[in-house]
Amino acid sequence: MELSLAHPAIKAFMCGSLSGTCSTLLFQPLDLIKTRLQTGSGRVGMVTVLLSVVRTEKLLGLWKGVSPSFVRTIPGVGIYFSTYYSLKQHFLQDDRPGAMGAALLGGGARTVAGVFMLPVTVIKTRFECGRYSYRSVVGALRSVCQTEGPAALFSGLMATLLRDVPFSGIYVMFYSQTKASLPKEISTSPSAPLANFSCGILAGVLASLITQPADVVKTHVQVNPQLRTAEAIRYIYMEHGLQGFFRGAVPRSLRRTMMAAMAWTVYEQMMAHIGLKS
Repeated sequence: MELSLAHPAIKAFMCGSLSGTCSTLLFQPLDLIKTRLQTGSGRVGMVTVLLSVVRTEKLLGLWKGVSPSFVRTIPGVGIYFSTYYSLKQHFLQDDRPGAMGAALLGGGARTVAGVFMLPVTVIKTRFECGRYSYRSVVGALRSVCQTEGPAALFSGLMATLLRDVPFSGIYVMFYSQTKASLPKEISTSPSAPLANFSCGILAGVLASLITQPADVVKTHVQVNPQLRTAEAIRYIYMEHGLQGFFRGAVPRSLRRTMMAAMAWTVYEQMMAHIGLKS
């Protein structure tokens, strides 16, 4: 089937999947460092974890977990953008969403994508934390189902949604509003992708910091499936205090901000190239 004949939602899915592939490959090391910081026992810094991984697992060790990341991100980002496009067309047609509308669109799209891709997110987190010796994504899925039951693949669902839905809603709200405030001569110039990328970075930093505590809780629940969300919150506070909820904030903010900014910029440029309004 030629791309020109595909349904617009399919085109949005394909554009989103490609943008997710690029951003995941580039920023996977930051995700691994973030996971190690959150699940480690001592107070260590980002550079210490980086050097430790390179020393014990070689340079390619920084891309450990990239396979489940790809399995999650390629369809996950595709589902996110196709859902976002479909919701936007259904409720707004070609109108530009306001701040609240943008937040609802972003949160709704992330809810759908998050629920569909949660099992792979659980496997990805376990790959990255270094506590499990899985050899492949399929082998990891089989092992979890056999030893812990299929329900373990949905561990951390509440924490994941509490993290991802607000992040996406806040991100899309800030991104759409800052992009709309750009002067017309910039938004229609050849430098528009760079300007949009800058808007994405600003939106990503704000959204990452606001949702960081939920990300720490989600990581603990998925690595220790016997923990419930409330128990994980209590454990983090008792072990590390309030600052424990912001462990891994720097690599996560860098990764989420750069990934989201790149994904949105690539998605919008591809959609414009095939003649669709993103």
